[in-house]
Amino acid sequence: VARRLSLRSHPECHSMAGGKAIEHLAQTGNRQRHTFRLPMQQYRNCHFSFSGLQNLVNKAITQKEKEEGIQEGEILSCVKDIAAAVQHTVAVHIIQRTYRAMLFCMKNSILPSKNATLVVSGGVASNEYIRKGLQTLADANDFAFLCPPPRLCTDNGVMIAWNGIERLRAGLGVLHSTDGLRYEPK
Repeated sequence: VARRLSLRSHPECHSMAGGKAIEHLAQTGNRQRHTFRLPMQQYRNCHFSFSGLQNLVNKAITQKEKEEGIQEGEILSCVKDIAAAVQHTVAVHIIQRTYRAMLFCMKNSILPSKNATLVVSGGVASNEYIRKGLQTLADANDFAFLCPPPRLCTDNGVMIAWNGIERLRAGLGVLHSTDGLRYEPK
């Protein structure tokens, strides 16, 4: 979406990654000026998909470009509103699907009945809007919420290292000897 909105050309976002640019613009946008249908509403499962949303957003952007008489690559006047609407739709989709997963795990006794924890990491965890929504979800269902600081959520290498530290501290799945393991660095 950031690429399609040409956010690298936006004066406030030229040095930001796409997700960060969307989040930044969404803060001052009005998400109610554009409505995007939630993905996969017909499926009662825990899967995520954003391809349908991407298609809807692309169509909306194309329509707005025609209305404003601008070419692809130019900045729309409503770019902040589109960013806010997209961010909100993505957040709701993630929250709904995560909630279904939580219910499934509780129903099937996959999680302990007390002290269940929702862990959020990776790039999605760097978005404050999504984090707050997932924190609210966890609180409403008596789940603890664990999420590394946003500054540690942008690099998969850091996330893997953080996971390794937590596993090492807990003594879970830690190899104490690499004998017999074959690996090839790339």
